[in-house]
Amino acid sequence: MKKVLFFAACLLAIVACDNGKKSAELPQTAVRDSLQKVIDQKDNEINDMMGILNEVEEGFRQINEAEKRVSVVKAGEGASRQQQVRENMQFIQQRMAENRELIAKLRNQVKNGTIKSEQLQQTIENLTKQLEEKDHQIKDLYAQLEAKDIHIEELDRTVSTLNKNVNTLQDDNAKKTNTINAQDKQLNTGWYVFGTKKELKEQNILVDGKVLQSNFNKSYFTKVDIRSLKALKLYSKSAKLLTTHPSSSYKLERNAQKQYVLYITNPQIFWSTSKYLVVQVK
Repeated sequence: MKKVLFFAACLLAIVACDNGKKSAELPQTAVRDSLQKVIDQKDNEINDMMGILNEVEEGFRQINEAEKRVSVVKAGEGASRQQQVRENMQFIQQRMAENRELIAKLRNQVKNGTIKSEQLQQTIENLTKQLEEKDHQIKDLYAQLEAKDIHIEELDRTVSTLNKNVNTLQDDNAKKTNTINAQDKQLNTGWYVFGTKKELKEQNILVDGKVLQSNFNKSYFTKVDIRSLKALKLYSKSAKLLTTHPSSSYKLERNAQKQYVLYITNPQIFWSTSKYLVVQVK
């Protein structure tokens, strides 16, 4: 703005000097009309030039503000950040193009107009130089944004790859967990049955005094999680384990009704020799 005021004063001084020369050369009777025409013409030229100078200065101010916004926004994240940067850079390019046209217009007016001034010429050169410097700054800003965008793309690819790896790992873990659970369930699955000698023979569980030696009926057994089976009511006053289980891992005791109950005191040891439990009752 100081530049604009300074050059306004210069332009007014030019008008005053020219007016003095004209008034000395023309006859007194023609001075008024001639002088008025010159004043009007120069006023119009000055107003146009002042308007252009103000527009150029305002253009550079807006460009500087937009550059600051880009510098702030580019440090953010997400699609909205990129959109804001894109909009600000488009605005900067538009204002640069407008300033370029205004400076060219100002140069043309000085060249073809009646106002000649070295100071005005110097102002135009300074504005042109400022425009070129701003061009370089914007190119550097584009380079920074490009580098930033490349970094973001690489980061996005890295995050995408990591997400895929995590998903794959989760799937693998889920599969492994399912496998482990299935294996664990299998390892901790047992089958038990209790019945009379006749019933056990009918199901080929007991054949010729031997247990589980033939093609016995597995569906006759009850499936159980061996970790949770602590007591098995046999509903009989006579009970005998036909399958082999360490004696230290269980107890056969009568309840109040004098019926036997099998208490498994150490499941791990009890089922270590066989996952099948066969008890003969009467």
